[in-house]
Amino acid sequence: MEIGEEIEKANRKAFDIMNTGNAVLVDFGLAGKVIPGMKENYILHAGPPVEYRNMIESMKAAVQGALVFDGKADTIEQADRMARSGDFVFKPCHELSTVGPMAGITTPGMYVAVVENTAYRNRTYCNLHEGRGAILRFGATGKEVIDRLHWMNDVMGPALKESVRKKPIDLKAIAAEGVQMGDELHQRFKATSLLFLTSIASSLLEQEKGMEVYRFIAEREQFFLNLSMPAMKAIADAADGVKYSTLVTRLTRNGVNFGIQVSGLKGKWFTGPAEVPKGLYFMGFSQNDAAGDFGDSAIMETGGLGGMASAAAPAVTRFVGGNAKDAMRVTEDAYRITYGQSRDFQIPSLDFRGTPLAIDMLKVNETGILPSINTGIAHRKAGIGQIGAGISHPPIEAFNDALREFAKVYGL
Repeated sequence: MEIGEEIEKANRKAFDIMNTGNAVLVDFGLAGKVIPGMKENYILHAGPPVEYRNMIESMKAAVQGALVFDGKADTIEQADRMARSGDFVFKPCHELSTVGPMAGITTPGMYVAVVENTAYRNRTYCNLHEGRGAILRFGATGKEVIDRLHWMNDVMGPALKESVRKKPIDLKAIAAEGVQMGDELHQRFKATSLLFLTSIASSLLEQEKGMEVYRFIAEREQFFLNLSMPAMKAIADAADGVKYSTLVTRLTRNGVNFGIQVSGLKGKWFTGPAEVPKGLYFMGFSQNDAAGDFGDSAIMETGGLGGMASAAAPAVTRFVGGNAKDAMRVTEDAYRITYGQSRDFQIPSLDFRGTPLAIDMLKVNETGILPSINTGIAHRKAGIGQIGAGISHPPIEAFNDALREFAKVYGL
């Protein structure tokens, strides 16, 4: 069989897996107990591999806060010394079937969601959503941040655990409905967060502290972010490792580098510099204040959502600095670099055409079109938090390097 035929056959297989996979929220639990391979000295972070000393300030601060939260350090200063000591192993979340927004820091003592792709029997994990403002994922480490994380572990996590063990939640179905209600599921989650809350409301309100949890979720419009991310990872992971496939299974960044992985080159990172996002900044801030793009949330674009689904959510395009025509253009460009269309995520304004699904690294190299990533913009200093929203792109170098490696492995 010619290599072109091998690639087409493999891509059809990987695409079908991504298109037919599902994502069911089945449990919550402590990361150290539910994530396979998680060790007591592991600290998971967003993006491709990066050493502590090279992390951006927000990610370093999040590591420090997590060590205090886990009870391993008493102060931020002590946590910094411990992080530099070599006693801890820093690993990308993706390498342990996990994802985390922004800094993505996940330690053994944190509660995580457990999502299962029941069609292919693989599981993924993600930490819990804190909200906005002073939060760990942006590098805030104050008492209110640590206290909130303890409340999430002690109250919210167990309450959600009880609810979903009674009734698992079909996250892909919620995401599909949300797209038709104006969410693109990287910046806008108004519909999906409400749909999720509705699905667990009766169970929560039967619990002693259920109203606390209900209010917490209701006041955080992006709560579904930390559920949709492991949902898309569960779908993408099932399609990873298909020999000869050129479809992208991971997009992620750590503020220093942007990393991609390709199905047919399982486990290999291809990286390039992370962009500073371009977009709209909150009053008093500019691009000069921004950190390089970071977070595992670009898994949404890997699954045909986020920037790929811009045409479904033109309101988001205004928020990140564009208009309805720009939203249509971004999605139309995405069709040119993807293998096909989603069966379940459909865009009403395009006569319910499926969103562009399964980025093909060959098409990216051929056209030069890079996927558009909808993203929040963080301040380069730790703890200040989000200062705007915009769009970033993976570096073309990563796709170039992936193509060279593919040619070397498969004789392209």
